[in-house]
Amino acid sequence: MTAPPVASAAPPARVEELQARIRGMQATRLDSKAVPTHPALEPVLPGGTLREGTVVQVEGSTTLLMALLAGPSASGRWVAVAGLPEFGVEAAARFGIDLERLVLVPDPGRQWLTVVAALADVIPVVAVRPAGRVSPAESSRLQARLRQRGTTLLVAGEWPGSDARLGVEASEWHGLEQGHGRLAAREVVVSTAGRGEFVRRARSRLRLPGPALEFAPVDPTASGHAEPIPFDDVRRRAAG
Repeated sequence: MTAPPVASAAPPARVEELQARIRGMQATRLDSKAVPTHPALEPVLPGGTLREGTVVQVEGSTTLLMALLAGPSASGRWVAVAGLPEFGVEAAARFGIDLERLVLVPDPGRQWLTVVAALADVIPVVAVRPAGRVSPAESSRLQARLRQRGTTLLVAGEWPGSDARLGVEASEWHGLEQGHGRLAAREVVVSTAGRGEFVRRARSRLRLPGPALEFAPVDPTASGHAEPIPFDDVRRRAAG
C-alpha cells in the first residue's frame, strides 16, 4: 500500500503574508483610546481624533504632519520624528510642539525600521518617513507592537495596512496682491480615506497655517475666515 499524496506546502513567504492580512483584518481600532488631537483636525480624521495603536499615512505636507503632532505634544506627551532631516524645530515650536518633549532622529539609516520599533516602545506618538519598502509581514509585526504599547505611528509616505490616509490635494497661499505683499496664510484641501472600522472618504479645507501660525478649519458657509483655535485652548481641553 502506498500513502496518499501530500499536497505541497505553500511557500513560507506566502503563508506569512496571509497571516499578516488576517491579523490586520481581525484587529480592532475604534475601541482604542483617543489621543489628544488639535480640534482643527476633528473634521479631517476618521472618528474625529487620532487613536492609540494605529497607523496614519500623511502625504504631501510636513506642515500637516506637524499639526498632527501638535495636539499630543500640547497635552504633555512625548513625540518623536525619524527620517525627516528637513523637519524644522523652529517651525515646530511655533506650531505648538514642545521641543523639550521632542526626539529627533534625522537619519536613522538602513535600520530605520528597528529605530522606529525602539522609539515606539517608549514614545507615545512617532512620525517617520520610511527609507525603504515595508513588507506586509513587517508592517503586521510593528502594528502588533504599536497596539501593545498604545503608540500612534504617523507615516510620511506609503505603509501597507494603514488605518487612515491623509493627503493634501490642493494648496493656496494668501497675502500676495498683484505680486506684492507678504505670505500671510495658507489654505489646503485635505482628503481622507480609511479602512475597516475607519472606512470613510472625505475632503476638508483647513487653514494650515493661518496668519498667527494657527491651525483652523475653513467654514465654506461663513464670510471671511474661520476663527483660529489657539494652542492654549488645546492644552486646556487636553487637561480637562
